[in-house]
Amino acid sequence: MENQENRKIVREMFAGYLEAKGYRKTPERFAIVDTIYSHERHFDVESLYVELKNKNYRVSRATIYNTIDLLTEARLLIKHQFGDGVTQFEKVFNSRKHDHMICLKCGKITEFYDARVEQLKQEVSEKFQFQVSSHVLYLHGICSECQLKENK
Repeated sequence: MENQENRKIVREMFAGYLEAKGYRKTPERFAIVDTIYSHERHFDVESLYVELKNKNYRVSRATIYNTIDLLTEARLLIKHQFGDGVTQFEKVFNSRKHDHMICLKCGKITEFYDARVEQLKQEVSEKFQFQVSSHVLYLHGICSECQLKENK
């Protein structure tokens, strides 16, 4: 239920953004929003394209790229470069704060939250009189599963 409620709010926010910027509100753009906000995972453009095609939506890659750019500008999506050469995206609305650990062997992305990161961010911003609007933390290394495989 919460997921449907979030999608409804995001659709309204996106519609308002499109209207304010003078962009058309097309069914394809909202199909993309609904698909993105229907699940909890990072995604790339190609996987989104395949998912939309499997749902029989007639959406071009160009429409997906343009819509993702608009969603990013509207701060409803965030772009990630996890180091594998593929740009991934993640929904922002109503998401909990978190950072990422990326395995250099298998590419697995693990989200984590640690209050100490937030505390450090606060302390550093106060020390340097810097107003933080956002932060991104990527920890690159080897996950426990890959470490086990290496030790066998």
